[in-house]
Amino acid sequence: MKIATWNVNSLSVRLPQVLAWLAANPVDALCLQELKLTDDKFPHEALKEAGYEAVAFGQKTYNGVAILSRYPLRDVVRNIPAFGDEQARVIAATLDTPTGHLRLINGYFVNGQAPGSEKFAYKMRWLQALQNMVRAEMAAHPRLVLVGDFNVAPEDRDSHDPVGLRETIHHTTEERSHFQALLGLGLTDAFRMFEQPEKSYSWWDYRMLGFQKNRGLRIDHILVSDALRSAVSACTIDRAPRKNPQPSDHAPVVVTLD
Repeated sequence: MKIATWNVNSLSVRLPQVLAWLAANPVDALCLQELKLTDDKFPHEALKEAGYEAVAFGQKTYNGVAILSRYPLRDVVRNIPAFGDEQARVIAATLDTPTGHLRLINGYFVNGQAPGSEKFAYKMRWLQALQNMVRAEMAAHPRLVLVGDFNVAPEDRDSHDPVGLRETIHHTTEERSHFQALLGLGLTDAFRMFEQPEKSYSWWDYRMLGFQKNRGLRIDHILVSDALRSAVSACTIDRAPRKNPQPSDHAPVVVTLD
């Protein structure tokens, strides 16, 4: 079974690329972030023709998340319970797979703008609320996968310039501590379970030839629960879509569960 996460930075713009990628990479589930469209504009029919059921949680112009699946989806939760938030950032669903139920949580984590800003304080509150949600979800669903654009580079090796960017957004001690707290709940960073090429990133700035110079960050992650850890056989970043005309600034990340 393969699960992927991809910040598409506007599904209305990138839908043809998503469909082409799914045709070439028929994953069992694909989690999308930054849909930037309302639910009534979500392309259910086009995805259904491609073989995918979908649940979405969108909003106009910003944010938005969706889960695409070849398996039935149920028990859908939108946003973090008991955390008042007008932004569409989290969607969770249970997949009824041939090997059993799997709980999938897809998040578009808060960017935070800059340490000390109001948006950074919101990010800290949001991350704590997410941690509480994941703890409760794991108690109910031992087979759980948390994916998304985390907007956190967990370690220095996840940044093209860890010294120059130290304690800037995505690199702060506070953000990294929250990432470690998620791991402390019983989750594992699937990408780091394997030997990976040096300078492996999932996001590159559009400006200043960021992709061409590989000036990137690894901020898109797939975390698996202890109950699934032994099933993980691979986790990779697919850089190919970043080479498309008018690409998203993010690349898909794919985990394989055997």
